[in-house]
Amino acid sequence: MKYFSLFLPSNKVKVTQEYYSRYARQTILPQMGLEGQEKLTKAKVLVIGCGGLGGPVLSYLAAAGVGTIGLIEFDTVSLSNLHRQIIFETKDIGQPKIEIAKQRIQTLNPDVTVLTYNTQLTSKNALEIFSEFDLIVDGSDNFPTRYLVNDACEILNKPFVYGAIHQLEGQVSVFNYKGSCTYRDLYNTPPDSETAPNCAIGGVLGPIAGVIGSMQALEAIKIICDIESPLFNEILVVEFQSMVFRKFKLTKNSERPKITALIDYEAFCSSKEKDSFAITKDKLIALEKENINLIDIREPYEHEEFNIGGENIPMDEFNEENIKPNMKTILYCATGIRSKALARKLHKSTQNADVWYLDCSLKEFI
Repeated sequence: MKYFSLFLPSNKVKVTQEYYSRYARQTILPQMGLEGQEKLTKAKVLVIGCGGLGGPVLSYLAAAGVGTIGLIEFDTVSLSNLHRQIIFETKDIGQPKIEIAKQRIQTLNPDVTVLTYNTQLTSKNALEIFSEFDLIVDGSDNFPTRYLVNDACEILNKPFVYGAIHQLEGQVSVFNYKGSCTYRDLYNTPPDSETAPNCAIGGVLGPIAGVIGSMQALEAIKIICDIESPLFNEILVVEFQSMVFRKFKLTKNSERPKITALIDYEAFCSSKEKDSFAITKDKLIALEKENINLIDIREPYEHEEFNIGGENIPMDEFNEENIKPNMKTILYCATGIRSKALARKLHKSTQNADVWYLDCSLKEFI
């Protein structure tokens, strides 16, 4: 298959004095020029998530003059976001992230068209949304979304820029670019959720999100403007504690079947083995009238932001003495990951422990 530039400008952009002045410092680059700027103006880029990664991505793409930026986000701003999601301010707490992000773009560059999707990305809407854009930038922080993004891009033959952070490490790559490797060539199957936690569980420093998000924006600009050597068929891994940057070559798995349809990615990425001591939201509601020992094992600040009742005992402080005799102890956290890990640990160390964990996200209670 022969590949052509994805972003050839058709009609010439009218270059006004304001247009030239705004982008002068980047158009004087020999790799860019006015032709590259025209490609940016014509480009349609979808940014998934407006958080730690998505914030710097959308800011730098808007500043660079990407003509149309789409945003997918359904969350609201919380206090715990602010140390790394710097497009938001304290006064924005409780507001929809997507609305604040749209205002940020329009204030930064009013010439940018902003398309918003205040919804969760799912197998039902991904193909329809993605089909409107030339390039996808993934700023999500969970495996179901990453596999969904990858598979939708593979079906539609669209490139996407990948970024991920975990504690003091970050990764950046470009997938499905002109027939290059995809995310499934890197991770064909998802790791166990307990070994690969998101930021809420594993923690992250704000500047790391800023660096990785900025690198994603740069890779997007390189793709749009046909600047040489985007990060395809390789992955950049940054160890921020030692400031070591490493690139690893990726190999396409020729034996992997081509993706032709989207699936249930929550089920695909969930633990293969269902615990007998997992409890659903509906079951918990049914048990509310019974004498249960409900415990929130998140940190106190998380409990204060939102909780479904019960005592707050952080995971690190929990011990077997917190299990009350003749009572069903039910642990919960933000997503079920921490509570599952603690429940498994207690079942191994405590004989006949009547300990359960809530196997769902607290967002289902909002």
